[in-house]
Amino acid sequence: MTNVVNGMPAGDLQGVTWQKSRRSNPSGNCVECAVLPNGDVAVRNSRDPEGAALIYNRAEIEAFLGGVRDGDFDNLIA
Repeated sequence: MTNVVNGMPAGDLQGVTWQKSRRSNPSGNCVECAVLPNGDVAVRNSRDPEGAALIYNRAEIEAFLGGVRDGDFDNLIA
């Protein structure tokens, strides 16, 4: 795999399996995630699968998902 850096083209992340939520709709407005070989997680916008991928380490993803579960971001959707 190419040297992985934050903001790299998601298309350069070969051999990873992108996953989206079952709650996603068919209009293509989805956030997709992929676990990288080193355990980091890449995130991309499904409308631009070749666009930039944001790369997070495991601790960052765990903190974010914990906040989602706790309702910390419920104010983002009205």
